[in-house]
Amino acid sequence: MDPGTHFAFGTHPQHGFVASFTATMPAHLAHWFLTREQFEPIPDRPGLYRLTEPDRDGPRRTRQAVRDLRAQGYSVSADMGLDPDAPAAAPRPVRRHAVSDRRARIAQAAAMRSPQRRAAPTTTAPAARAIPPKPTYAPTIHLSARRSR
Repeated sequence: MDPGTHFAFGTHPQHGFVASFTATMPAHLAHWFLTREQFEPIPDRPGLYRLTEPDRDGPRRTRQAVRDLRAQGYSVSADMGLDPDAPAAAPRPVRRHAVSDRRARIAQAAAMRSPQRRAAPTTTAPAARAIPPKPTYAPTIHLSARRSR
């Protein structure tokens, strides 16, 4: 463990999720932080704390305690499964030029004319419409005596 480490988190076969503090951390301050993170001192093991109610989402709560203490500026050592900064799985292989290939496709699509767009409107005024000639007959209007509703 690194000499500047303040807290250590892990699992214990009898006590479940446990935490302890190192000599670089004052005991009263470590007790205050660990009890706020829902850890309780183990009576027969001085300096060792166990998570209260470990069956109630214990791994997540322990990772959150590690994250909280690191956010406060403390150096924390944790088992691989309890370290929130550790990778959860092996990294997936990445295509070598995936980003540049994608950018090239986007640039090519941007340079092409979209089939969904119409031709650009012309800037000249349209020609005058021809007016149809007047009809040579007079329309017949039939008026009835009764109105229908």
